[in-house]
Amino acid sequence: MMAMKRAVILLSGGVDSATCLALAKANGYACYALAFDYSQRHRFELTAAARLAKAMHATEFRIAPIDLRMFGGSALTSDIPVPKDRPQAELTTGIPITYVPARNTVFLSFALAWAEVIGSYDIFIGVNSIDYSGYPDCRPEYIAAFTQLANLATRAGVEGKAQFQIHTPLLHLTKAEIIQTGTRLGVDYSLTHSCYDPAPDGRACGHCDSCMLRLAGFAAAGLRDPGAYQ
Repeated sequence: MMAMKRAVILLSGGVDSATCLALAKANGYACYALAFDYSQRHRFELTAAARLAKAMHATEFRIAPIDLRMFGGSALTSDIPVPKDRPQAELTTGIPITYVPARNTVFLSFALAWAEVIGSYDIFIGVNSIDYSGYPDCRPEYIAAFTQLANLATRAGVEGKAQFQIHTPLLHLTKAEIIQTGTRLGVDYSLTHSCYDPAPDGRACGHCDSCMLRLAGFAAAGLRDPGAYQ
């Protein structure tokens, strides 16, 4: 029997990463899920990531500790207030204060290291260029550049054993299309967490950018959001 190809999946615990994990599994990958404790304001997402990894039968799940609060510069890693109730037109324009400097570059670097160790050449990340809140490290150009770096900066890439691929299956989907895709694949979105400023028990605020994009996505998909809100 042929061994399953291995893939590293960046699993934040939100709608997008859960859908990404489901798509990787549907494509026959043995999924190694990786989350990050980066001293983020919304650490409850790690609880969601762990329960998703278990429920969706990830081959392995790890949480990598990194203290990005030492640098700050974001409402998610400092005491800067999280913006609430921004007009819809502002949600996809400009770079908001919830952008964490170089976050996806840090995360993908860790994923690349783990992939090389386990003999994987496939990394899945749930970035999106449509409903992406203006983050520069969610753009197609960024993913293409990191893919080139991955193949230049690793022993596996230099020796030519295979080419690393950064899979972005959600890149050109709306939030509604992402939710519809995951629903078809059986994702239990009640296990996910998206809020940037949750209550201590994990209930979402319903007013931050992430909550508003999520709520609008479920509404556009014609589905009820099963998340717990304050």
